[in-house]
Amino acid sequence: MTKKIKPASQMRVLTALTFKQTYAKIGAVLVGAIIFVALFGPLFAPHTFDEFIDVPNAGRTPQLLLGADYMGRDVWTRFLCGGRSIIGLSFASTILGVGLGLIIGLFAASAKARTDALIMRGNDILLAFPQIVFVLLVVSGFGSSIFLIAITVGFTHAPRTARIIRAAAAEVMERDFIKAAIAVGEKRRRIILSELLPNVTSPLLVEFGLRMTYSIGLVAAVSFLGLGLQPPAADWGLMINENRGSMTVQPWAVLTPIFAIAVFTIGVNFITDSFAKVAIGIDRKGKE
Repeated sequence: MTKKIKPASQMRVLTALTFKQTYAKIGAVLVGAIIFVALFGPLFAPHTFDEFIDVPNAGRTPQLLLGADYMGRDVWTRFLCGGRSIIGLSFASTILGVGLGLIIGLFAASAKARTDALIMRGNDILLAFPQIVFVLLVVSGFGSSIFLIAITVGFTHAPRTARIIRAAAAEVMERDFIKAAIAVGEKRRRIILSELLPNVTSPLLVEFGLRMTYSIGLVAAVSFLGLGLQPPAADWGLMINENRGSMTVQPWAVLTPIFAIAVFTIGVNFITDSFAKVAIGIDRKGKE
């Protein structure tokens, strides 16, 4: 009989084993560095983010570490102040989407066959819509509120997460301890929280990392297309959009936010890949 897994012990073991991996350590450093810049960057900014310092597209000087943007504002300052919005929105949308998908997936896996099929067919309909198209459609129609962006991006993650969690939970439903719990008449809510949830921790963490990388790409794309934060706000996606026309003259205003987004994405992928590797190893040992 397969033993039940306590959520706290499962999380501790998985986390400890993951961060023994070299790639996970590198990923943690990369992600931590970008989060530090996003949270505390404004404290080190030499100017205000909307202050005009020099002529447009001025080159690098001792006073302008990365030069000036297309309006003469300090690129370094705008970079330090522009990370909070994109990182914050990415985290919020990921938590919302993964949380909603987790609820749907667990409920579908524990429901009767007809209910499960109905939920998953509706889920398939939502999966047919490309994420970026759906987000742009909603944001362009209802306005560029940061809350709307987070909710919409999160909503597009939910059906994808639900499919992964439902598949993992459906396999757990076939184990002996689940059948025993059903046989003694335990309520579905208790089975979901006490039996299913602890046993889908590994795919849930991996899915969270994957959704995080997609979130930052979607949020940056929305800002790049001018539907996110509006000028003169400092935002990495907006910086790329504003300065792309003068990239041949002043590339730092575009390359700096692109580099930060790329580093964050690579770091998250390193951690996610390590989680997946450890999770697969634990699952194989458990089956043996």
